[in-house]
Amino acid sequence: MTTDAEADHDNDVYKQALHEAQVELVKFQRHVIASERKILVILEGRDAAGKDGAAKRIVEHLSPRETRIVALGKPSSRDEKAWYFQRYVEHLPVAGEIAIFNRSWYNRAGVERVMGFCTEDEYEQFIRAAPIFEQLLVHCGLTIIKYYLDISRKEQKKRLDRRREDPLRQWKISPVDEKAVKHWKDYSAARNEMFRRTHSVFAPWTIIQADDKKEARLNIIRDLLSRCVYHGKAGHGPLPDPNRVFQFDETLLTNGGLEP
Repeated sequence: MTTDAEADHDNDVYKQALHEAQVELVKFQRHVIASERKILVILEGRDAAGKDGAAKRIVEHLSPRETRIVALGKPSSRDEKAWYFQRYVEHLPVAGEIAIFNRSWYNRAGVERVMGFCTEDEYEQFIRAAPIFEQLLVHCGLTIIKYYLDISRKEQKKRLDRRREDPLRQWKISPVDEKAVKHWKDYSAARNEMFRRTHSVFAPWTIIQADDKKEARLNIIRDLLSRCVYHGKAGHGPLPDPNRVFQFDETLLTNGGLEP
C-alpha cells in the first residue's frame, strides 16, 4: 500500500517530468512555426480513456494562436448530407500550426459503428477512404500522428462511475457513455478492425497503455517529441516507455498487447 509520503514523492516526480517535457514542447512549437510545418495529432480511445487530459497537457504552455484542440460535437443535418470528411477539413492545421483532434473522423469506425449511427455501406466507404485521405494529406505536407489510448474494462468503469459522482465532471456524461461498458466487446472488435484497415506507413497507429493517466500523458508527449528534430532539443530526451507505447502490429490482437 502506498503511503502519503510516497504518493507525494511520486506526484513531485511526475510534475517535474511533465514540466521538462512541456519545455521541450515549447521548443518544438517554435520549430513548427519557423519551418511552417503542419502537425495533426489524433487522439482516439474508448470513453474515459483520458483523451481530454492528454490534449490539455500538450497545449497547456503552447501559443494559443498556433495551437488548437478540435473536439467536434454531433454532426448537423447539413453535415450528414456532406462528404464525411468535409467538416474535419476546415479544422486541419495550416503552415505553422499544431492541431489536436480529440476524436476525429475515426468516430465512424468506433462510436458510430457500434451504436448504429451509420449504415454498413457508410462504414465500408469510410474505412476504405480513410487511408487514402490520410495519404493525400501527408502528400500535401501534413504530419499525422495517431494515438489510441487503450484502457482496461475495470479502469473505464471506475472512471465513468467517478464522473457520475463528481459534480464537476458530470458534463462529461452522455447517453453513449452509459452504454460504453455494456458494448465493451463490440468496441474491441471495432477497434481491432480499425487498426487492421487504417494502419499505414503514411499514418501509423501508436497505442498508449492508459490505465495510469499520468504515465499516459508523459508517454504521449515523449513519443511526440522523439519523432521530431528541432532547434535546442535536449539530446534524445527521456523516451516513452516501450512497455506502454508501441506501434500497432497484428500480433497485438492475440498476444495480450491490447485490452480484449
